[in-house]
Amino acid sequence: MNEPLTALIIEDDPDVRLGCEQALQLEGIATASVGSAEEAKRRLDHGFRGIVVSDIRLPGMDGMALQRELHALDPELPVVLITGHGDVSTAVQAMKDGAYDFIEKPFSPEHLVEVVSRALEKRRLVLEVRELRQRLENRDLIEARLIGSAPGMVRVRELIGSLANSAADILIHGETGTGKELVARCLHEAGPRRKGNFVAINCGGLPETLFDSEIFGHEAGAYTGATKRRIGKIEYANGGTLFLDEIETMPIPMQIKLLRVLQERTLERLGSNTPIPVDCRIIAATKDDLQQLAEQGRFRADLYYRLNVATIALPPLRERREDIPLLFQHFLLQAAARHGRPVPAIDAARIRQLVGYHWPGNVRELGNVADRCVLGIESGAPPFGKELPAGQHVLSETVEAFERALIADTLRRHDGSLARSAEALGTPKTTLHDKIRKYGLTLSGRH
Repeated sequence: MNEPLTALIIEDDPDVRLGCEQALQLEGIATASVGSAEEAKRRLDHGFRGIVVSDIRLPGMDGMALQRELHALDPELPVVLITGHGDVSTAVQAMKDGAYDFIEKPFSPEHLVEVVSRALEKRRLVLEVRELRQRLENRDLIEARLIGSAPGMVRVRELIGSLANSAADILIHGETGTGKELVARCLHEAGPRRKGNFVAINCGGLPETLFDSEIFGHEAGAYTGATKRRIGKIEYANGGTLFLDEIETMPIPMQIKLLRVLQERTLERLGSNTPIPVDCRIIAATKDDLQQLAEQGRFRADLYYRLNVATIALPPLRERREDIPLLFQHFLLQAAARHGRPVPAIDAARIRQLVGYHWPGNVRELGNVADRCVLGIESGAPPFGKELPAGQHVLSETVEAFERALIADTLRRHDGSLARSAEALGTPKTTLHDKIRKYGLTLSGRH
């Protein structure tokens, strides 16, 4: 949290307001000032990064009424009240109602700085705790949805944690079935735009003739059949996230129109000349190398560089084999609940088949196999009843991948307890400790 906190000064007397600002700024405290409570309210929300210093006597809403509203909005927002002669008893009551402190006129610059500094330190601690709590909640949310302890997936979760609260546009790269939309939704739900809409557009499934209407919307009468106004996908994503799936399939003419919106952050509905500002985060997904497509003239280079602020690369399932047993069990539980069937028992031989298969359809294919397994129709379908590609995977690699995943999952389920994990696995603690070191795990089950 490197962003400096601000002291918002609310004072209708311009000379007093200027004096307060100068006293605080000389001590390196960032300030902002307004002349009324009504103007201040437009700047304040639950996450305001600062404190409020307000005169009690103001035109319109007074400082006491403002303090009560702010306390209801955020009980942990420090509000310092400035009192005149005869207002001390009122200020004392305000402190009982939740105000942080009060300063009686006339006051020295040193006293103002002291009170404001204490209030800012309290606010800083509150915001740090909130941010830490949010990070922990986001981590739990992300780990529950993006399952796996393979290094590639650990890196993906770390990137989501780092990027979720930023405003950066993101490009997700991965093969078909690796979970690109799931990653996009995690970014949305773990970030500050979670209360806004998550709008997904399949760029390959949108006819060019309907592009303008679907993406930008239209006014009534814009064309034959347009009987009423329609809000487009981008406008609907205002305040939230716009997810552009299979961006590599978007025709060049559409890319030009999209690029203009991304650069200017405004759009015009069909049949209108009025620009509409849009504020949405852009997350694009592709299975191809967009830079290579741009060099070949099959994708606009300027759009590629506009989208590629930050990149998250999703590993294919064949590169995270240690995650397959845990993922398959997860999909079995989901499928059993969805179809109203019992969870089938999976023996070691079948797990070895799962871990050894090359999974061209990635996680999506694994989920389909789990569905078929629950429904009892998996016989003869990949990977069951199908020989593995000759020489592609040796037995030792398969066994190690399974063992690594089993140990990591057991450690997580037993909160990192070596003794309880060893008991659950039926192995001596020394043996388990050696294997944890061998596979580069920690007692939390992570790499």
